[in-house]
Amino acid sequence: MIEGARWRRWVFFNLPLALFVIGLLFPFYWMMVTTVRPDAELYRPWMAPNYTPFWTLHPTLDHIRYLLDETLFSRWMLNTFFISVLATAISLFCGLLAGYALSRLKFPFAGSLGTGIFITYLVPQTLLFIPLADIIRNFRLGDTPWALILTYPTFLIPFCTWLLMGYFKAIPRELEECARIDGATRWQAMVYIVFPVAVPGILSAGIFAFTLSWNEFIYALVFLSSPEEKTVSVGITSELVRGDVFYWGSLMAGALLGSVPVALIYSLFVEYYVAGITGSIKG
Repeated sequence: MIEGARWRRWVFFNLPLALFVIGLLFPFYWMMVTTVRPDAELYRPWMAPNYTPFWTLHPTLDHIRYLLDETLFSRWMLNTFFISVLATAISLFCGLLAGYALSRLKFPFAGSLGTGIFITYLVPQTLLFIPLADIIRNFRLGDTPWALILTYPTFLIPFCTWLLMGYFKAIPRELEECARIDGATRWQAMVYIVFPVAVPGILSAGIFAFTLSWNEFIYALVFLSSPEEKTVSVGITSELVRGDVFYWGSLMAGALLGSVPVALIYSLFVEYYVAGITGSIKG
């Protein structure tokens, strides 16, 4: 029986999990290999000596040097970080207040309003950027970071609100009621009792909002045109693809380095992230 259980665990759990992990990590491995692979192996592999498809015997850092010295990659990273942090802060602040109000306060059409906010998150960005482009043009915000800082919350706030609503509902009301009985106001109970308990959910919403802002492509492509104002996702694809010439080494180096901040954030706050998602689902 023990051998049979072990066999079933390998077949139905360990093996599928290993295949899933390999498929998930293989793109990052391929980016790393392509980043250090010389041009001779990238563009003329049949002529390169000792060519191996999944590794290189002649690693080089030329692609990273070209990315850092010949492009505005450092400026793109700063632009993306600035835009993502501000958009996340605005969305998280609004999502906190809206999520608390919709989950704790009783007022007419609260449930319908919460559903409507979540439905707005489901509207495709490919449709929203058309009216938003007209608004950005009227306010003369085009080709500035504020064009993205003020438009990203249109899809970040509904998501943060929906996620925090579920987490606030999972927090017992008795905690807040005890604080109110002891003389605390609604605002004090919210700030000093509910929000500290909801830290995992707040961090989870913040990580999601930051990731969506960091990886967003359509709005950044439409609203930004100057090379020095672009974000990482747009700058890499627009400046390292010229006609039918793809600078694959530098493209992969930019994709690899551009994914590092998000990977670090997830690795540092993974426990809070999982706890926040679990709490929101239970709510």
